[in-house]
Amino acid sequence: MVHFSSPKAQYTSHKAEIEAAIMETLNSGWYILGEQSKLFEKEFADYIGVKHAVGVGSGTEALHVALAALGIGPGDEVLTVSHTAVATVAAIELSGASAVLVDIEEAHYAMDPSKIESLISPKTKAIIPVHIYGLPADLNQILAIAKKHHLKVIEDCAQVHGARYGDRRAGSFGDISCFSFYPTKNLGAIGDGGAVVTNDSELAERMRLIREYGWAERYISHLAGWNSRLDEIQAAVLRVKLGTLDADNSRRACIAETYDKHLSGTRLEIPVKRDGASHVYHLYVVRTKDRDKLRAYLTDREIGTGIHYPVPIHKQKAYVGRLKGAERLPVTERVANEILSLPMYPELSDEDVAKTIQAVIDFHNA
Repeated sequence: MVHFSSPKAQYTSHKAEIEAAIMETLNSGWYILGEQSKLFEKEFADYIGVKHAVGVGSGTEALHVALAALGIGPGDEVLTVSHTAVATVAAIELSGASAVLVDIEEAHYAMDPSKIESLISPKTKAIIPVHIYGLPADLNQILAIAKKHHLKVIEDCAQVHGARYGDRRAGSFGDISCFSFYPTKNLGAIGDGGAVVTNDSELAERMRLIREYGWAERYISHLAGWNSRLDEIQAAVLRVKLGTLDADNSRRACIAETYDKHLSGTRLEIPVKRDGASHVYHLYVVRTKDRDKLRAYLTDREIGTGIHYPVPIHKQKAYVGRLKGAERLPVTERVANEILSLPMYPELSDEDVAKTIQAVIDFHNA
């Protein structure tokens, strides 16, 4: 069986270091917001190239905390995309604000900057561009539009740990940037986890307060917050994995290069790189009108695949008919019917990559 992804394989590849880090944490007797969390926050901020990182409970909570820190809530609108995990829109609605949906680029699947300004209203307070599949969105244009209209930018970095845009890492551009450490991410924990990062010291302090009931001192709330803390065991595991993130991303890029080389002659549309940006291949997403037939063919040959994402958020039962911009998303809707994610993770063997490639070629030659 060729697995589509394998968090267990990553654990196994770092087994001794992870288990040692966990035992050190257990023996410390401090399990919430202790030394491991402080060290990880410092190390992750340094890695991204920002002044502050604040660990939180999940990627969804990272977005929720970020919105709250910026004072975004009821009556406000936030521009984002429908081609993303539902968490992006869910976090906006948790804040009390309304999501307004922008269509995506045909080639790169991220927010299309040319579609943004027509959707800006007096209620618009922020833009959340989603960096998708491992490739940063078109930040230069998005940031220029945000500056022109005095809007905040929150980068959704759940799929781009380590990617670069120009000479800086994704996550170092927005007013606040949000990361998920779900186990399948390029930097994944062994449970839920997330982080918000920023260069703004005041915002960082607000986010530290918000993640723990607004406490500046224990049991005394200085502002309204809730419980969204990254626990010590997850922080310890993430510290281990952060040390090999660049090497893991290099392996992903090597796998992608092999896919590119052998699949470019098929009828598949393979991933398109963005000029001036690096791709860390959280997912290797191809596109074909024969998507469902190809997926069934690969499944029959015990090759796992995924679809990211099969139903745009505005087409899902919970959101149908109530999201602004939903009537103008032709690229989003077309892409959802044609995309397929092939196996991609650092521990994927060359043999399994070759097996996947050969199966795709056989499908097209059948």
